[in-house]
Amino acid sequence: MKHEVASIKPDVRSLLLVDDDAALCKLMAEFFSSHGFRLDAVHDGMTALSKTGEGGYDLILLDIMLPLLDGLEVLKQLRQRKAATPIILLTARISHRDRIAGLDAGADDYLPKPFAPHELLARVRAVLRRTDQSLAATPPAVEVGKIRLDPRRREVFRGKHRIEVTSLEFDILDVLMRSAGHIVSRDKLAVDLCRKEFTASKRFIDVHISHLRRKLETSGQPLIRSIRGIGYLFVPAEEHEA
Repeated sequence: MKHEVASIKPDVRSLLLVDDDAALCKLMAEFFSSHGFRLDAVHDGMTALSKTGEGGYDLILLDIMLPLLDGLEVLKQLRQRKAATPIILLTARISHRDRIAGLDAGADDYLPKPFAPHELLARVRAVLRRTDQSLAATPPAVEVGKIRLDPRRREVFRGKHRIEVTSLEFDILDVLMRSAGHIVSRDKLAVDLCRKEFTASKRFIDVHISHLRRKLETSGQPLIRSIRGIGYLFVPAEEHEA
């Protein structure tokens, strides 16, 4: 008698969708399943925090308008827990201010509602691809002045003090520090980060640069300079002590 062995796909990526629209969650689960993903869904912010605490998700799709605890607060609490899981915000709030608030809270990307499923799929693949490339490539640590960046552990230090950064902030800083003393254009930065699949505006990069400045430049010493109309420059080590 032959025993059938269930086939297992070893590299299925797991997503968590946090949205109070149960019908949408069901449709998204079916859609992503047909494209090789596993998608779990929860419908309120408190359950989302509990579920993400279990770990195991490659990416989180997070609606902002949720019962019990809104998406922005969920995002803030996840980042406070040092959760590095990439997060894409889904929001019906399309104002510039609301989007900036999401980026400020630590989102990796955002997509306004209503959205086309294939556009969301493209965003998910782009964010995962960037994350995978960052984890696969393990260049040596880089140190410029008092700032040290460790790619293997994806950690940033100022002296002995560990600085909390999001996944995208780490990748931006990695590019800038390895080119310290040289201007990096916004276009090159976008290409290096996302292999020409950067889906947001250049303003998206500007916001994350401003976050890095707040976190790194505690003494008032400028470390990342804006070169108007071109891009950014991470100041060389000798200027850190000037």
